[in-house]
Amino acid sequence: MSKALDYLGAVRGDALGHYFAFRQDCGKHLDPKTRALISVITKVDAQTERGLRQYLRRALGAGCTPLEVLDALLMAFPTLGLAKIVWAVDVILALDLPEFRPEALRAAAAAPRWHDVMAADALAAGEARRVECDGRGLFVYRAASASEADGDAWRVHDSRCPHQGTDIPPEALQGRALTCPKHGWAFDVTSGACTAKGERALTRWPSKIAEGRLLARW
Repeated sequence: MSKALDYLGAVRGDALGHYFAFRQDCGKHLDPKTRALISVITKVDAQTERGLRQYLRRALGAGCTPLEVLDALLMAFPTLGLAKIVWAVDVILALDLPEFRPEALRAAAAAPRWHDVMAADALAAGEARRVECDGRGLFVYRAASASEADGDAWRVHDSRCPHQGTDIPPEALQGRALTCPKHGWAFDVTSGACTAKGERALTRWPSKIAEGRLLARW
């Protein structure tokens, strides 16, 4: 396959150039991690070992974790089938990457890590917003003033209601008031405290600002 691609590049580089330009353009609205994971899946589907090795390293370089790579493979089971997934894992194991070793994966699964939520300047002081980050819904609030912040200007809460785990949608947020549509539990998004119906607060995740980005840990 590699010799064939080299040959086509030499004799029909113009045609291949259009193809690769198309590939780049059709993924421009995806974040780098998602684009990288899709590329990994396409190489597994084609069972192109050289391509899988190349795009696996690109995915890791784009910030994908080994667990995210494995989850992407398993999520693609309906189209890949077990045989191709096993083939891909054999290729990955042959690379002997330390981060894919069982002990490393067990440690990664057990330990909370920092997630890149959003740019710090994307939210104005006093504003609250629901965002998605690495498959988790979050309600983010930025304190309106230094006195309100009291040393902690950002509050990041899980979007799941503590009552029955309902994922509270964006439209449930009205100013600083958040109301779960299922049973009417109400919350103050600035603190996560429950203000009506129930008694349990929203789950709050530790957060910090690093290099202009809001990070949260879970």
